[in-house]
Amino acid sequence: MNFHKFFKSFIYAFQGVIHVVKTEQNFRFHILAAVVVLIAGMLTGLSKWEWIIVVMLICGMFMIELVNASIERVVDLASPELHPLAKQAKDIAAGACLVYAFCTAIVGLIIFIPKWSGIIF
Repeated sequence: MNFHKFFKSFIYAFQGVIHVVKTEQNFRFHILAAVVVLIAGMLTGLSKWEWIIVVMLICGMFMIELVNASIERVVDLASPELHPLAKQAKDIAAGACLVYAFCTAIVGLIIFIPKWSGIIF
């Protein structure tokens, strides 16, 4: 195993994350939302399993935003001119982010609302 290449791959991956943070407004919004949720979780006193779920949801959102950004870049490279299929590919990738965001919001509400209101689901 070439350890130099192995560790260099981490540098490249980190550079990709930094690039998306700098260029993608939606990713920065999700970072802000994650900070708010993490603070709310600390103030609410989540259980270990609730924290596991929250962290997995946050990381999942980051991952799908990274995949969406990479799909957008590849589509822009492959089809610099406007094309209906290029638009569909980008819209579908963005739609995946939207579906996951709705999922995380629903799960977040299921975790937080009972703790804030005393309602048991």
